[in-house]
Amino acid sequence: MSRIAVIIDDMFEDSEYTQPAEEFKGKGHELIHIGIKKGGTVKGKKKQTPVQIDKAITDVSVDDFDALLIPGGFSPDKLRAHDEAVEFSKNFMESGKPIFAICHGPQLLISADVLKGRKVTGYKSIIQDIKNAGAEFLDQEVVEDGNLVSSRNPDDLPAFIRVSLSKLR
Repeated sequence: MSRIAVIIDDMFEDSEYTQPAEEFKGKGHELIHIGIKKGGTVKGKKKQTPVQIDKAITDVSVDDFDALLIPGGFSPDKLRAHDEAVEFSKNFMESGKPIFAICHGPQLLISADVLKGRKVTGYKSIIQDIKNAGAEFLDQEVVEDGNLVSSRNPDDLPAFIRVSLSKLR
């Protein structure tokens, strides 16, 4: 089964992590939580869902994984302040391996400068950022463009999970 990197920091949107994680694990996929500091615990913004960081971003390579999950909330904005997280995301996009970004998740990809010419969706407050990055914004529950799967918000999770799982087959 697939090894999925979950790049995550404090204040992530709980459901945008917990629901895909539960579905991915239920289908036999392995999740490796990547963050700024190995061994730390990050928490969701609403339910304070704790997630232990398995590996520091400085200790991993795209070659270690089959796919990347970027939950939304404030986590992507916090992560994009770290060059290593931006570079990892850029390298992942360029690898052609699947990337699953929901809500504010595309913020990390905007900072990685990898959305030009792509079709993307995301939370309404980052629509202009997506357009400014050179992407075509589509107001749909899920958008699949090559290796990139994106969704707008927690309401879109069923479609986001369904399409993401289809990329892991």
